[in-house]
Amino acid sequence: MAYDVIVIGSGPGGYVAAIRASQLGFKTAIIEKENLGGICLNWGCIPTKALLKSAQVMETISHSKDYGVEVDGFKADFASMVKRSRGVADKMSKGIQFLLRKNKIDVINGFGKLNARKEVEVTATDGKTTAYQAKHIILATGGRARQLPNLPIDGKKVIGYREAMVLPEQPKSMIVVGSGAIGVEFAYFYHSIGTKVTIVEFLPRIVPVEDEDISRELDRLYRKKGINVMTNSSVERVDTSGNGVKAFVKTEKGEIVLEADVVLSAVGVVANIENIGLDTLGVKTDKGKVLVDAYSNTNIEGIYAIGDITPGQALAHVASKEAIICVEAFANKEGKYHHMPEPLDYDNVPGCTYCSPEIASVGLTEKQAREAGYELKVGKFPFSASGKASAAGSTEGFVKVIFDAKYGEWLGTHMIGANVTEIIAQTVTARKLETTWQEVLDSIHPHPTMSESVKDAIEVALGEAIHL
Repeated sequence: MAYDVIVIGSGPGGYVAAIRASQLGFKTAIIEKENLGGICLNWGCIPTKALLKSAQVMETISHSKDYGVEVDGFKADFASMVKRSRGVADKMSKGIQFLLRKNKIDVINGFGKLNARKEVEVTATDGKTTAYQAKHIILATGGRARQLPNLPIDGKKVIGYREAMVLPEQPKSMIVVGSGAIGVEFAYFYHSIGTKVTIVEFLPRIVPVEDEDISRELDRLYRKKGINVMTNSSVERVDTSGNGVKAFVKTEKGEIVLEADVVLSAVGVVANIENIGLDTLGVKTDKGKVLVDAYSNTNIEGIYAIGDITPGQALAHVASKEAIICVEAFANKEGKYHHMPEPLDYDNVPGCTYCSPEIASVGLTEKQAREAGYELKVGKFPFSASGKASAAGSTEGFVKVIFDAKYGEWLGTHMIGANVTEIIAQTVTARKLETTWQEVLDSIHPHPTMSESVKDAIEVALGEAIHL
């Protein structure tokens, strides 16, 4: 049972690594304990976007009169929304199965762990264990919902993101603890279909990793929608003994008690590094992450780690790119690939949040750029001044660009608005190519589009605004 490459985990890091390895001529196997596609495809990125689309349809219908369309008697069918979401996830998982079969990759069902430097032990659901050998072993075991000691998830009244996607019935009220991407996305979904939602955030602002202007705008828009937003607040403990749940929340003005049907814990993810044999081989870790170099090598030769279990950003597209770089690097050393791949630039990774309005960003925030000592040119263009946004009825939000005033280097872009996750790639590519503001302005942007607002924001930064 020997292979050239064995990948443990089939998420967006694992299955991409397996496919790329097979493409480069390696005999490859992938080990998965649950569903092909991992958390992202089955319980994260894809099914949540399906739920969010249902919420957006609901929201659009509720404003149909603004578009000259009369709609009567509509309501949210929560069970059907969940069913559609699971159907989308199932279809995508079968798609991964097809891709692995197409690339002649063996799928081994079970829980994989390192048994020796070139050996993986797989425990099947019936408890039977089998050993497999490989020269290259890639760990891509992903992450799971982080649990706070004072907020234990019971799966019924205190839930994580997995339970939030398949609740048996729609709750009338919900407390969302944490306002990162997972928190604000589920807050939008449940609010849009009629659940009373309260967000509790420990830090001074929601979506705290974003530029401060983005945080303020989302806070304003969520409050306008009717979502209760509490910052500088923390859930100290919960009481689940009654019909619902009571959350005891510490605020700047003292402790208050919130009551709801359910509490969603959305305080981030933790890496799945337990019981996978790291100690057996002496694989180095720090702060719950596997330590790797620029090509995903661990300190043990032939053992690699990618995705959420490493110190980089816990994002699907990061895991996928790390997978390709990892495989191409060891393939190059064996003469199966023509050059060493370029290491991933973690400073040029886009972040996307799919609430409504969407958030997309890359590079430095304005505060980070100033703290780094740059003299800045900052431009902000509101979608209310965009013809395409006005025609679509999606005028919320703006595009904010940040440039180095001395050399014209594009330091960062931060957007909030409809479909901005589809626009951010322009900045990522431009920054990769070390493009200046002048080169962007010299490039034609199609009209009318939301994307031309990037050009408009640059004009604002230079004091040359045409449309504002």
